[in-house]
Amino acid sequence: MDVLIIGGVAAGTKTAAKIKREDPSARVTLLTKSRDVSYAGCGLPYYVGDVIHDKASLIVNTPESFSKLTGVTVVTLTEAVSVDREAKKVIARGVEDGQEHTYHYDKLVIATGARPAKPPVEGTDLEGVYFMRTPEDAIAVRGAVDQGGVKRAVVAGAGLIGLEVAENLAARGVMVSVIDMADQILPGFDREMADYVENWLADHDIMTFTGTRLEAILGEGHVQKVKTSRRAMKADLVVLAAGIRPNTEFLKDSGIELWPDGTIRVDEYLRTCDENIYALGDCASVTNRLTGQRAWSPMGSSANMEGRIAARNICGERVKYPGVLGTAVAKLPQLNVGRTGLSEKDAKALGHDVVTALCVVDDKASYYPGFSNFIIKLTADRTTDQFLGIQVLGSGAVDKVVDIAVMALSMNAKVSDMEDLDLAYAPPFSTAIHPLVTAVNVLKNKMTGRMDSMTPAQFAAGEAEGWDIVDLGKAPSIDGARFVQLEDVKPGYDGLSKDKPLLLVCTRGRRAYMSQVQLKASGYENTKVLEGGLTFNNVSDDE
Repeated sequence: MDVLIIGGVAAGTKTAAKIKREDPSARVTLLTKSRDVSYAGCGLPYYVGDVIHDKASLIVNTPESFSKLTGVTVVTLTEAVSVDREAKKVIARGVEDGQEHTYHYDKLVIATGARPAKPPVEGTDLEGVYFMRTPEDAIAVRGAVDQGGVKRAVVAGAGLIGLEVAENLAARGVMVSVIDMADQILPGFDREMADYVENWLADHDIMTFTGTRLEAILGEGHVQKVKTSRRAMKADLVVLAAGIRPNTEFLKDSGIELWPDGTIRVDEYLRTCDENIYALGDCASVTNRLTGQRAWSPMGSSANMEGRIAARNICGERVKYPGVLGTAVAKLPQLNVGRTGLSEKDAKALGHDVVTALCVVDDKASYYPGFSNFIIKLTADRTTDQFLGIQVLGSGAVDKVVDIAVMALSMNAKVSDMEDLDLAYAPPFSTAIHPLVTAVNVLKNKMTGRMDSMTPAQFAAGEAEGWDIVDLGKAPSIDGARFVQLEDVKPGYDGLSKDKPLLLVCTRGRRAYMSQVQLKASGYENTKVLEGGLTFNNVSDDE
């Protein structure tokens, strides 16, 4: 069997190596446009920040080492230009010499990845303007910073890569501004979570400007200024991280079906409309395993898993790829962010009877040195009890919480299935009741009516206007609000007016909930706990 793979990095190399393990007799040839066959694309921002010190560490395998290790024939600096499905052949052209070569196949794998989106504005070719897609990009950016002339940088794009680049530039002492034409940073996160992160970044000297369009990059030979729809910004360096585009133009006349965004359409076995041609990685769209709808997941993690499954199918198995969940995690300045599943916005758009809960919980035993908080937002369907998604912020291991949620979503768990999980506990690692389970308990209390609450999004929208704010912190924290000691709120308590709705606020939400239980027992029928308390919300006496 002759297998031709177009593209390396994650999807292509994983497919090639797995095919050779499944069927050592298979003749596998891998074509790649670049000089490198496999590199650590997700690690590039950390080379910029000198977290990864040696640029050689960015190269996972050289063509020679990969070929020797796997038995795959690797052809570099060669770009596929057309596919003839009837003749089962690919025409490729040498990047350096322009000569054309023909490669025949029994099975073809398209793993051509994606390239950075280049904004249609003047100045993108100026010296000092970079992308962040290849090792050469990261090496160039770090080299510019190492030379000492970069004082200010502008990053165009407030997704995960853009913010990771911003963090690493800031860690090198560069003043960083991030611009994005969207109305929030971190697409995929709900607005209030993104706003929290935006404020956090500002507190750590990274300014983000949303709703801001890049209009031009200006300078005499070298970038000096960035013109935006909001204002001009001085810049010694610009990183363009405003999305990617699939490398599929060479398929234009092949008859292989593409989606409107240019990604390749595949079935559950990762086959294209041609049963002998597979597509995977950043150039293909798969499905969301929760919704069954099309999903583009340009992630190294999914690319590797798709590669394994495609290889098994090519070698005679019949393995379905269940799809992606939109799982993501990123490290920002002293704050990690993670998510999986549906956001509240997406769940509502799909017609779910959405209920959410946002809570602030300890990430490990509060008496253990270095403990901190997680901010966890859960999304579920009130009617069916179906767990739908999670978003987590915190300085600790947010990935652990997200990964447990991934398992729950993958097993189609109900919220009630997640209440009493026997998760690992010891003071250095967790709390006695795991942070995720605590968050689930908060959600269940809300779903069953034990807790009446107001979400941060509702509060920000003004739904507490005209309410009396009751400060239930350990000490007075809200100027002008009525301060009440939690210990004083017992059955029969009548120290507050029952004529106006009461918003119960404490530092994180727990003391407010405990007081609500007692107030309900005392006949207070119109109280709500502010989810996330003062940790997440800005509350003043005139709210």
